[in-house]
Amino acid sequence: MRAIWKGSLSFGLVNVPVKLYSATEGHDVPLHQVHEKDGGRIHYERRCEVCNEVVQFRDIDKAYEEGGTRVMLTDDDLKTLPAERDREIEVVEFVPGDQVDPLMFDRSYYLEPDSTSPKSYVLLRRTLEATDRMAIVRFAMRQKTHLAALRVRDDVLVLQTLLWSDEVRDAEFDKLSASVKISEKELALSQQLVESFSGDFEPQDYVDDYQVQLRELIARKAESGTDVHEADVDDDAADDDTGGEVIDLMEALRRSVDRSRSSKKAGSTSTSASTASDDSDDSDNSKKTPAKKAAAKGSTSASKGSTPVKKAAAKKTPVKKAAAKKAPAARKSASASKAS
Repeated sequence: MRAIWKGSLSFGLVNVPVKLYSATEGHDVPLHQVHEKDGGRIHYERRCEVCNEVVQFRDIDKAYEEGGTRVMLTDDDLKTLPAERDREIEVVEFVPGDQVDPLMFDRSYYLEPDSTSPKSYVLLRRTLEATDRMAIVRFAMRQKTHLAALRVRDDVLVLQTLLWSDEVRDAEFDKLSASVKISEKELALSQQLVESFSGDFEPQDYVDDYQVQLRELIARKAESGTDVHEADVDDDAADDDTGGEVIDLMEALRRSVDRSRSSKKAGSTSTSASTASDDSDDSDNSKKTPAKKAAAKGSTSASKGSTPVKKAAAKKTPVKKAAAKKAPAARKSASASKAS
């Protein structure tokens, strides 16, 4: 894991240097938008509505709008705010855990001691365990002031950011205000049903069926070579926190592309040998070969085994060059057959 924030946790005169880590991560398969025609990635431009220029991210500021007035704020403006400069997690109070409504929980983070001795960290952890309390804290991160609950989980201090009170909506439903009569028999049967489904919650027993089926679908299409295109893998994708599963998936896709390319290349070699004496219609057909097919034939299969995805993408022959070289070759073979 990589720390996303560094600072200190303070309660009273005790100061605990800590690092902050994200405690959760998504498992969804990353799907990108591509062009239906050729599989190319879709990119969006940041365009100014006033001058119609494409704006680089470094030239973008923020602004607040109200009543037709727009107030621009630069990064330097935001850095002048005291909360932005503060690197301290301040304990405000200690409360019983059941007083914090789970509806208010937002994001979860792990706290790691960032000092040579974890004594102050362990002291706070044991204090929370002994008193069966939760610490309510405030801190600033990413240009926002956060309210959070600090608790213990498996000997680790966990920080869970909370929604502010005005961010939680009231549930106001007229239908629930009407009087509804429930008989004792209905209630008893309902309770009996609950008992029949009762058990202990084991998170690992539950699986995201949709993501499993999506991965199986991708694997089947990759294995069959259906709708499989070569894709350049940029550095950002290689360093993504989604990690091994995504890289393994890309490796499976790469091997499928290589296998598909090899079979197509073998088939095209035997076909061209048997039809080299045909008329110029064959030459016209070779000119009309789709770019996707030309790229598959023209690319070498130098990347095998455990070659990284990025290297395989870098060595592929450009589509245009492959197409340009194949057409003259076809004309040459056709003219040679006529001369003989």
